Amino acid sequence: MSDIRNIIESELNRISLFKSKEKLYPEYLPNSLPHRENELKTLTNIFKPMLLTPGTISHKALIIGGVGTGKTATARVFGKEFTQIAKKKGLNISYVHVNCHRDRTLFEVINEVVRQLRLPVPQRGLSVREVLNYTLDLMDSEDLYVIVTLDEFDYFISVSGSDAVYFLIRVYDEFPDRVKRLNYIFISKSPTALSALDPTTESYLIKNLVIFNPYKSYELYDILKFRAEESIFEGAVSDDILRYIADTVGADKGGPGNARAALEILLIAGEIAEREGSMRISLDHVRKACSIVEPNAVVLNDSLPYLSLHELLILKAIITALTESGEPYVSTGVIEEVYRKLCEDYDVEPRKHTKIYEYIINLKKLGIIMTSTYLKGKKGRSTYVSISLAPLNIIRSKVDELLKVKISYEKDRNP
Repeated sequence: MSDIRNIIESELNRISLFKSKEKLYPEYLPNSLPHRENELKTLTNIFKPMLLTPGTISHKALIIGGVGTGKTATARVFGKEFTQIAKKKGLNISYVHVNCHRDRTLFEVINEVVRQLRLPVPQRGLSVREVLNYTLDLMDSEDLYVIVTLDEFDYFISVSGSDAVYFLIRVYDEFPDRVKRLNYIFISKSPTALSALDPTTESYLIKNLVIFNPYKSYELYDILKFRAEESIFEGAVSDDILRYIADTVGADKGGPGNARAALEILLIAGEIAEREGSMRISLDHVRKACSIVEPNAVVLNDSLPYLSLHELLILKAIITALTESGEPYVSTGVIEEVYRKLCEDYDVEPRKHTKIYEYIINLKKLGIIMTSTYLKGKKGRSTYVSISLAPLNIIRSKVDELLKVKISYEKDRNP
């Protein structure tokens, strides 16, 4: 038992490169949202009348954006700060965030709102309409206004349907003279979810539309830099590593533009570095993390067997150049030099420059490599190549196996 205790204690006493790991978790709410300033301004302008003329109308915003584009974090930060500002102005405004992936029915949503507001509404024996009316009466008595965010709104639409959405957003139609205390933010991944609604309800929702576009690589770099400074000790991760992750995930570089994925790669890369006894995150740690975070690493198994001999040689040249340089990117000029040397080693006639470039473009289209035409610190414009799908040694072994088969096949065809 003492050996087990020693193992556990040694791990507990290991020095960590993280000073606050939780600040890389998806549920963490940062005090700054780089590159979502305009979206915050838009939400503020939509709900500003709540502070100027409270209760005159029910305000609604619809947020549309893919996974990891900052929709939830922005809504939560907005709700937190907006209610604080309202309080200073003497207004009683609460913010409620409901996840419709969990609470998908009208009854579940309204009861979750009641629970978060801590209102003494009976939980049994009342219909949905009765619960809502009871809630509105209590809000009147407490002079309370509420912004309700329905996150993952797609699920609510698919389960509860158009009538339930209509009931929520047009609740004051029956009471035109009543103070409008309920306000909404709806968050959806795609506008196609709205097609399940009737045209009137859909047009009502899209009046105040806030689009969250996928993050570009430079935006992701700023986000990673900010979070790294909060969560990782200085010197444990370089700017080059952060840029590499940002380029891997950035929408302008062919990635999904998902900040959540970028932060997860950084987190897992740090954990891998710690397990390997390193106090600094390396490119190989990031590549290992990418293969875990990005299930599309199966691209290797799906695509590599179908590459031509020279595409495999180009890929091996890229791997060799990246390994030897230790840099996240290598230029096509270096790749071409290594490729020609490999052709000599394999006794294969090399292809010309234009054909080599075609092979590189094809590897990019297949998602095996990524390219950039500009790197910080490099003068002029050139094409630089990198690989993020998996650790280089794993890809190299697969490529070597396939090259043996291809070379043998070529020799049999041309004895």
